[in-house]
Amino acid sequence: MTAQNIKNHTNIEQFKSLLKKHSLKATAQRLAVHEAMMQLGHASADMVTDAIRKKGETKVTVATVYNILSQLALLGIYDYRMSANNKMYFDINTFPHIHIYDREAHQYRDLMDDELLSMIQDRLRHKRFRGFKVEHIDIQLVGVSSKKKFT
Repeated sequence: MTAQNIKNHTNIEQFKSLLKKHSLKATAQRLAVHEAMMQLGHASADMVTDAIRKKGETKVTVATVYNILSQLALLGIYDYRMSANNKMYFDINTFPHIHIYDREAHQYRDLMDDELLSMIQDRLRHKRFRGFKVEHIDIQLVGVSSKKKFT
């Protein structure tokens, strides 16, 4: 199955099932975090907290949101990556895909290029790296926006 054929994220009912599978309760805070992540896709705890507070239905702190995001990432429900500004960003998409990271705006975007990903995986599948066992391939392109900025 290709990345483009996989649903980008779990809906609330699927999310509740995942929580139950991991013996976690579907608290208002966890559900609010997941709803915000469905909207944002890639986000830091600060960004998720802001989105939840703007909605105004659930009270959360940045620490609570960070703990929830970290727990969900450790369980494999979300993925995570460290940005150039030393912030942890969480990703709702856990299937293999490529990221484009804007190092000035500190924003991630998904690049769905199954052909490129397949070529890289095929090339590296049988390659040996002395002293390392490759667990998975994580490709991130780093750059800056090519759109002109007006001041």
